[in-house]
Amino acid sequence: MTLEEARAAVTPWGLPRVEHDEDDGSATVFTACREIRVDVALEEPGRVTAVELWWPGEGRRTGVRVLLDGDDVFTTPADHLLRRAQERGWTVDRSEPQYPFIPGASLGFTRETSQDVPRTSGGLPVHVTSVLVADEHYYEHRPGTAARPASRRRGRVQEEGRRQHGPVA
Repeated sequence: MTLEEARAAVTPWGLPRVEHDEDDGSATVFTACREIRVDVALEEPGRVTAVELWWPGEGRRTGVRVLLDGDDVFTTPADHLLRRAQERGWTVDRSEPQYPFIPGASLGFTRETSQDVPRTSGGLPVHVTSVLVADEHYYEHRPGTAARPASRRRGRVQEEGRRQHGPVA
């Protein structure tokens, strides 16, 4: 999918915002489906490589459900979500606890936030704060990147309030 196709696909949710990285030719389309933030990453010039969905944020609710084989990604405790993935026979890479991912299925999760949320004894948020979806070979082609969100791999850490709460248009 090209940048223009991605922009057209998400426009029914509202006018998307596009950021370009002149250094590497990548781009990100930012939008939201109700309260769920959607980042469409074009990490290779002209081609969508991943889509990342973000938890609505502290104190916010949404009627949108993001499901992983029946489990709600943002309301099921992350440890349970990842354990159930392993029970299904999927490999779960937890080498970076704040960025677990499932290679082959190419699902990456973020477990970090500066918001006041329940945390595990290890300090991680109880629930994931984002899920990245890509093709089955996504993590094979990106050694050393683990499951960091596309925006972070390119060094574009965005202020968390804007990422999870702010307008995207």
